[in-house]
Amino acid sequence: MNIPLEHILLLSAVLFSIGVLAVITKRHAVVVLMGIELIFNAANLNLVAFSRHDPQLLQGQLFSLFVIVIAAAEAAVALAIVLRVYQHFKTANLSEITSQD
Repeated sequence: MNIPLEHILLLSAVLFSIGVLAVITKRHAVVVLMGIELIFNAANLNLVAFSRHDPQLLQGQLFSLFVIVIAAAEAAVALAIVLRVYQHFKTANLSEITSQD
């Protein structure tokens, strides 16, 4: 079964749009991180889709694997930061976090 490239790119655009919408509109830090992960996954889907159309070259798939590893490291660091912010401010709501002198 061969899925047309247009369908994959449309799915990627939908994932990217949902991710951007989550980053822009949501206030909770974990939801913002989930939106960033959706954006990364949309980019990975594009890389793999374009890589599939040239089976001789695997650069898109290798780059996608690199992006997945970086996203996992980013998620671990970001969640650690969110936990520290929650311990300090007692909230994970980004609009309620203020600097204290």
